[in-house]
Amino acid sequence: MEIPKGQNVVNSGGRSVVYELPLGEAAATFNLHKAVCSHGFFMTAPNHWDPLSKTLRRPLRLLDSSSSSVTVQISQPPHSSHLLLRVFDTESLSLGHQQSLMEQVRRMLRLSEEEEKTVREFQEIYGEAKESGFGRIFRSPTLFEDMVKCILVCNCQWSRTLSMARALCELQLELQRPMVTEDDKCTSRTIMKTQFSPKTPAGKEAIKRKSKSQEKSRKVAKRCAEVKSAMEADATLMVETDKESNQKRDSCVKTLEAIFPDFVDEKPKLGDHSGIGNFPSPKELANLDVNFLKKRGNLGYRANRILDLAQSVVEGTIQLGQLEQDSSLSNYINLNEQLGKINGFGPFTCANVLMCMGFYHVHGKKSTIKSIQHDIEMIYTKYAPFQFLVYWSEIWSFYEERFGKLSELPNSDYKLITAANMRGKAGIR
Repeated sequence: MEIPKGQNVVNSGGRSVVYELPLGEAAATFNLHKAVCSHGFFMTAPNHWDPLSKTLRRPLRLLDSSSSSVTVQISQPPHSSHLLLRVFDTESLSLGHQQSLMEQVRRMLRLSEEEEKTVREFQEIYGEAKESGFGRIFRSPTLFEDMVKCILVCNCQWSRTLSMARALCELQLELQRPMVTEDDKCTSRTIMKTQFSPKTPAGKEAIKRKSKSQEKSRKVAKRCAEVKSAMEADATLMVETDKESNQKRDSCVKTLEAIFPDFVDEKPKLGDHSGIGNFPSPKELANLDVNFLKKRGNLGYRANRILDLAQSVVEGTIQLGQLEQDSSLSNYINLNEQLGKINGFGPFTCANVLMCMGFYHVHGKKSTIKSIQHDIEMIYTKYAPFQFLVYWSEIWSFYEERFGKLSELPNSDYKLITAANMRGKAGIR
């Protein structure tokens, strides 16, 4: 059963609205989990891939906003010509906001007409990709996020990259909240203690009631945890599944409300991101102190580079929109030179950013040994202008031989994808 465009979905656990994103010419071959789980960026915050329901969830910014975001869950109904975008904690969005969200999703999944043309041409040249459905490499909703993450992958283990990306998203959430001082925290604890501590000694009956209440609380909490786990494991947008999940959650909520009248304000939200916000925008980063940013994100020398990039974007020295508009094959050399002038953008970072922008004709691994370089050229030149896509499909297959299908890997195992674990025959399985 298809959900109509803009249908509101309101229940006791929160409110949301679902929009359809047409796949156009890509509908016949597009596969969400293959498009998402095609590059390590899908593992980085604030992206959250659910391997069971095969849905992608993350915050996306509203139109012309550097700070206001909504949580969006992306799913692909079976045999459908569209994707479903479920927007949490709202019942409607203006047409401008809808279009802005859809453009960000299209960018992440490379759903433009030009990208679709590229995928088809590549798969015609490289038959293995057509058989496996490979051709789209996941990226971020904005070029700025891609550029920062390309900085984060330099000279460190993958687990460190994941940690730094998450720290930046935690920081973004903190920047949206009022500052809380230690004095405020102490005052809050004093008020809580004053309001909720008994003024008279508790008798045996009171202690007995408290014991029973605590036991009930533990049982209810355990039951709710089971329900929440079941819901998260089956977070599909199909109507039948939603109905069953909602019934389970409603039962849990009613039980809690009967015992704790104030629980109504603590209902779990499907859009909850467990303490992280969106990826910070240039404007949110530009005014931060470099030492604070370095310490808060454990970024090391990268903090200065990220701050310089953010400030250059805000000041207009770097025009991200113009860079993307100029991303034609004939303009590659000029773009590479422009990126190379940015603080901290060496050949490796520039190559990764250009790949995110859609340039696949340069192989991802540069060699300084002439004989090896010659062999590489002999192997990959026949796939021009898609040498990188062929190389990356081989690398990705190698990862999956070691770790199993990355689209099925639990989020908690992402940090285990390291060179040390690559040496074993079976990886981490």
